[in-house]
Amino acid sequence: MSVLTPIEARSCLPVVGSDTLVPLVDGRTVPYANLDCAASAPALLAVAERVTATLPLYASVHRGAGYLSQVSTALYEASRQTIGAFVGARTDDVTVVTRNTTDALNLLAGCVPADADGRAGRVLVLDVEHHANLLPWQRSAGGATVLIGADSVAHTLDALRAELARAPYALLALTGASNVTGEYLPVADVVALAHEAGARVVLDGAQLVPHRRFSLAATGVDYIAYSGHKTYAPFGAGALVGRRDWLDAGTPYLAGGGAVRQVDLDSVSWGTAPARHEAGSPNVIGAVALAAACDALAALPAGTLEAHEAFLRERLVSGLESIDGIEVVRAWADAVDPVGVVTFSVVGHDPGLVAAYLSAEHGIGVRDGRFCAHPLLARLGYSAGAVRASVGVGTTHDEVDRLISALEIYLSEGPSAAYEIVDVCWTVTGDPRPLPEGSGLSGLIATAAAGFIAAAAGCGPAEQ
Repeated sequence: MSVLTPIEARSCLPVVGSDTLVPLVDGRTVPYANLDCAASAPALLAVAERVTATLPLYASVHRGAGYLSQVSTALYEASRQTIGAFVGARTDDVTVVTRNTTDALNLLAGCVPADADGRAGRVLVLDVEHHANLLPWQRSAGGATVLIGADSVAHTLDALRAELARAPYALLALTGASNVTGEYLPVADVVALAHEAGARVVLDGAQLVPHRRFSLAATGVDYIAYSGHKTYAPFGAGALVGRRDWLDAGTPYLAGGGAVRQVDLDSVSWGTAPARHEAGSPNVIGAVALAAACDALAALPAGTLEAHEAFLRERLVSGLESIDGIEVVRAWADAVDPVGVVTFSVVGHDPGLVAAYLSAEHGIGVRDGRFCAHPLLARLGYSAGAVRASVGVGTTHDEVDRLISALEIYLSEGPSAAYEIVDVCWTVTGDPRPLPEGSGLSGLIATAAAGFIAAAAGCGPAEQ
């Protein structure tokens, strides 16, 4: 193998927990290989340091006369500016601090205006979407038209063009990058199609923003939603950034203090955005953390993040495709430059068992199931689920190589431990791995919350 360049051989940015050791079923401990960044990415060290520095200054936000309250308010509003600037907000755009991408898209769903004839505004989505960018539109007043994606980017763009010409839409809601395959449609082409038809565009940026430089101003996208917990700031904040008019006139997301101008016993005068949608005490620490992550990512030299991720993804995909019995999942055959999210199937093997084996016997964290993208997995022929590996700024080539080696062992030798299904979750029989000291845990998640995982999360195979 060729000699690696420095950016290929190491992580891009230091993350908290990169040296964490985890126990294996054979009694050894190994460094944890976190290949589940697409679900929740670890905190950047810079984020943890800023949070630690901010905690002594934490106080109430807005309307507080005390010095620390004024400091916290200034920190919150400065963070808002950073969070918007990171995604290229235009001068007249507004940044609403939310909990996450799901929260942001649900908020926007209450702001889509009625058509000129008074009918609720209609939304067009693709079947490739994460549930966060599908379910809010399905239950919104105007409802959603779900377009079945084609097998190529070119054909999907043709289908979008035809549908936008067939009926009027207020909004086209689209993933910035698939949380299943890492693939995406060319943003400039999508925006041109939508705007020509009189529709606005919102991007689900959960998998795009942490992996690629993005700008609302440069692309013409109207709204973008993204999550702190996927952008190396797991402290409970996300954002909706975009055009002000819909957000100023839309239904206030929460009814409560801070969102109003005047309240009487029989009436209320609501404020404008962002306050209109931020009732209650805001998440100061979450906003500060997300702003710190934005600062750290923005400070990387141009192209550094993309080069690091492209190298890791290529190493991962080529390694997987070299193993007989593994299929890499793709939505669009002609997709270009996908982000570092790779889903694969070990043919004939339950994805839950594969993921449990990788964790228990190799200390590797991956995702298994249907990734909150049930329609896409069904169309692609993976209703029983698959396995997903995803990389981030803290991932090294060694971690990718460990996954490939572990899968080769799995297919050639099989698991060394015994596994069983407990409430639909694969777990090690008599799991001997100790729990972290001081955690207060009495069991691992596979058994401690199996009922929630099976019934509520909906990540397992489709019901027969």
